Amino acid sequence: MEQSIHAFHNLFEQLGLPNDDVSIRQFIERHSPLAEGIALADAPFWSPAQASFLREEILEDADWAEVVDRLNVALRRQYH
Repeated sequence: MEQSIHAFHNLFEQLGLPNDDVSIRQFIERHSPLAEGIALADAPFWSPAQASFLREEILEDADWAEVVDRLNVALRRQYH
Protein backbone atom coordinates (compact mmCIF):
# COMPACT_ATOMS: atom_id res chain seq x y z
CA MET A 1 0.00 0.00 0.00
CA GLU A 2 1.33 3.41 -0.97
CA GLN A 3 1.32 5.97 1.81
CA SER A 4 0.44 9.62 1.30
CA ILE A 5 2.91 12.31 2.21
CA HIS A 6 1.39 15.18 4.15
CA ALA A 7 2.87 18.61 4.76
CA PHE A 8 3.13 20.06 8.27
CA HIS A 9 0.49 22.73 7.59
CA ASN A 10 -1.91 20.00 6.37
CA LEU A 11 -1.69 18.34 9.79
CA PHE A 12 -2.78 21.56 11.47
CA GLU A 13 -5.65 21.83 9.02
CA GLN A 14 -6.61 18.20 9.74
CA LEU A 15 -6.59 19.02 13.47
CA GLY A 16 -8.90 22.00 12.86
CA LEU A 17 -6.20 24.52 13.77
CA PRO A 18 -5.01 27.60 11.89
CA ASN A 19 -2.39 26.36 9.45
CA ASP A 20 -0.51 29.42 8.27
CA ASP A 21 3.19 29.67 9.16
CA VAL A 22 2.73 32.30 11.88
CA SER A 23 -0.10 30.40 13.59
CA ILE A 24 1.85 27.13 13.52
CA ARG A 25 4.93 28.79 15.00
CA GLN A 26 2.82 30.46 17.71
CA PHE A 27 1.09 27.18 18.58
CA ILE A 28 4.40 25.35 18.93
CA GLU A 29 5.98 28.15 20.97
CA ARG A 30 2.92 28.41 23.25
CA HIS A 31 2.82 24.67 23.99
CA SER A 32 6.57 23.91 24.16
CA PRO A 33 8.31 22.20 25.68
CA LEU A 34 6.06 19.21 26.15
CA ALA A 35 7.28 17.21 29.15
CA GLU A 36 9.11 13.99 28.34
CA GLY A 37 6.70 11.88 30.37
CA ILE A 38 3.66 12.97 28.37
CA ALA A 39 2.74 11.29 25.09
CA LEU A 40 1.88 13.77 22.35
CA ALA A 41 -1.76 12.64 22.23
CA ASP A 42 -2.06 13.01 26.03
CA ALA A 43 -1.06 16.69 26.05
CA PRO A 44 -3.74 18.76 27.81
CA PHE A 45 -4.24 21.22 24.96
CA TRP A 46 -5.85 18.74 22.53
CA SER A 47 -9.57 18.20 22.22
CA PRO A 48 -10.70 14.57 22.61
CA ALA A 49 -11.10 14.29 18.81
CA GLN A 50 -7.63 15.72 18.14
CA ALA A 51 -6.04 13.42 20.74
CA SER A 52 -7.81 10.41 19.26
CA PHE A 53 -6.64 11.28 15.75
CA LEU A 54 -3.01 11.71 16.87
CA ARG A 55 -3.05 8.49 18.89
CA GLU A 56 -4.59 6.43 16.08
CA GLU A 57 -2.22 7.73 13.43
CA ILE A 58 0.82 6.76 15.49
CA LEU A 59 -0.54 3.40 16.68
CA GLU A 60 -1.55 2.37 13.18
CA ASP A 61 1.59 3.84 11.57
CA ALA A 62 -0.89 5.50 9.22
CA ASP A 63 -0.12 7.97 6.47
CA TRP A 64 -0.13 10.92 8.89
CA ALA A 65 2.33 9.23 11.30
CA GLU A 66 5.47 10.85 9.88
CA VAL A 67 4.16 14.40 10.16
CA VAL A 68 2.67 13.65 13.61
CA ASP A 69 6.18 12.56 14.66
CA ARG A 70 7.53 15.87 13.35
CA LEU A 71 4.99 17.74 15.48
CA ASN A 72 5.99 15.67 18.50
CA VAL A 73 9.66 16.59 18.01
CA ALA A 74 8.81 20.27 17.49
CA LEU A 75 6.78 20.39 20.72
CA ARG A 76 9.66 18.84 22.73
CA ARG A 77 12.06 21.66 21.91
CA GLN A 78 12.65 24.55 24.29
CA TYR A 79 11.49 27.81 22.68
CA HIS A 80 11.03 30.02 25.74
